[in-house]
Amino acid sequence: MINWFTKKPNHRKEIEKQFEASQDYKQLHFVNQQTKIPFQLNFFSTLVDSKVLQVSVLPFLLENPLQSLDDLEAILPIGIVELSSDINQIEEKLFSGYMMLTLNGNEKKFAFIHAPKEIVRGITTPEVEFSVLGPKESFVESLGQNLNLIRKRVPIKELVIEPHTVGKLSKTKVAVIYIEGIANKENVNTLTQRIKEIEFDLITDSSYIVQLISDNGNSPFPQLLDTERPDRVAAILAEGKIAVAVDGSPQVLIAPTTLIEFFSSFEDYFLNWILASFFRLIRLFAVAFSILITPIYVATLNYHYELIPKDLLITLVSSRRLIPLPPILEALFLELTIELLREAGARLPTKVGQTIGIVGGIVIGTASVEAGLTSNVLLIIVALSALASFTTPVYKMGNAIRLLRFPFLIFAELWGLLGIVYCFCILLVHLIRLTSLGRPFLEPSFPPRLADMRDAYLRLPFSRLSLRPSYLRTENTERFSKNKALKKKDIDE
Repeated sequence: MINWFTKKPNHRKEIEKQFEASQDYKQLHFVNQQTKIPFQLNFFSTLVDSKVLQVSVLPFLLENPLQSLDDLEAILPIGIVELSSDINQIEEKLFSGYMMLTLNGNEKKFAFIHAPKEIVRGITTPEVEFSVLGPKESFVESLGQNLNLIRKRVPIKELVIEPHTVGKLSKTKVAVIYIEGIANKENVNTLTQRIKEIEFDLITDSSYIVQLISDNGNSPFPQLLDTERPDRVAAILAEGKIAVAVDGSPQVLIAPTTLIEFFSSFEDYFLNWILASFFRLIRLFAVAFSILITPIYVATLNYHYELIPKDLLITLVSSRRLIPLPPILEALFLELTIELLREAGARLPTKVGQTIGIVGGIVIGTASVEAGLTSNVLLIIVALSALASFTTPVYKMGNAIRLLRFPFLIFAELWGLLGIVYCFCILLVHLIRLTSLGRPFLEPSFPPRLADMRDAYLRLPFSRLSLRPSYLRTENTERFSKNKALKKKDIDE
C-alpha cells in the first residue's frame, strides 16, 4: 500500500490502485457508437451528480462522433471541461467532483468533466442573530450559496473574492472577500498571508480559522467577529473590512474588528437611532452588571459591610442567618449551578433542553434556599446576572463574559473591592494590548478617536455616518456626501 502523504504515486495505475480501495470509486468502460473508439470514465459516485452523468454526459459521449479529447467541448453541453496530462491533478480533480475521461486506453492524456453533487440545506432564518426587523436570510454550509448571498447584496465589479485552500486532509475552500478601492491593502495582505500559512490537517468550520489566525490565540476574547447574516457582511464590506467564508461553515468571519462591535446587534441599524443607542447602552450596562454584581456582593459582605445601608444590612443578615457556607462558596455554588444548567440545556435536544433549563432552575433554586445552602438574596443576584449575560448578541463573546465572573469572584474574596479594581486593571491591560489584524481592539476608546464614536457606544443618525472608521485606514474614507445627506428639499422647492 502506498503511503499517500509521504510518497506521491508517479504513475496513473498506482493512483487508480489507491482509489480502488474505496467502494464509491467507479471505473466505467464504454464504446462510442459512431467511431467505435472505447473510452473510460473514472469518478467517485459520492461526489458526482448521477443525473448529470446519465443525462448530460453519457448520451452525448455514446451517440456523437468522438475522435479525440479536443472534441469534448463541442459534444458535451457541460460548461467546464479541462484537458490535462498532469497526473498530479487527478487526485485534486476527482475529489472536487470531476469525472476523468480517457480515450483508447491512453494513460498520458485525459479530460476532466465538472459534475459535482451539491447537497445543501435550504436557506433559513438566523438562529443566533435573529432580529424582528430586517432580512430573514442566513448563511448555509455551501460556500457557493454563501457567496451568492453576498454578491446579490453587493453587485459591483469591485467586489473581489480570492480563493484559497487550507487543510492537508480536508482541502477546505476558503474565500477572502473585500471591495477593491475601499479595503486597506495592508489588512488584506495580512489576512491572506495568515490563511496561506495555516498548517493544519482538517478544517471543518470557520472557528478553526479564527483560532489559527488570531493575533493572540491565548485570549478568551474572540478577535474576529463571526456572523450568519449576509446583510451584515454586505454592510461591513462597505465599511472597508474583510470577510472570510469557509466551505462547510454557516458562519462568515469579519476582520478586523473591535470590542464594541460584539455588543452591537445588526438590528440596531433597522431602528431609530435614539432607540438603537438606548438598547446598545442597555447591553453594555448588562455586561458590566453580569460580571461585577456577584463579586461586589462577596466583597461587601466580607470586607465592606459598613457601606451597606442599615435597612438592607438587616435583610442580608437575616437571609444569611442559617447559611453554613461563607459568601464565596455560596456564590460559586450558584454560579456553577447556572453553568451546569446552561450546558445541559445546550447539549440536549431543544425541547428537553428548555425543560431542563426552566424546571431545573426553579427546583434547584427553591430547594437550595429551603435547605439553607444559599440565601434568597444571592439567588436573585445570580439569576439577574445570568439573565444580563444573555443580552450579548455574539455567542462567543457571551462565553468570554461567562468566564470573567470567576476571576473577579476570586479577587473579591482575597482583597474585597480593591481586588475587583485590581482584576479590572489586569483585564484592561490585556484588552489594551489586544489587536485584531494588528488594529487596536479597544478602538475608539483606545486610542481615542472621536470621529469613530458616532457608531460605537451610541449610534448616531445615518446622515452623520458619512465617513468610514478611521482605524481601518481605508483607501476611500468617504461613504457618501455629508452635505447632500443633510440637505432636504421638498418637491416644490
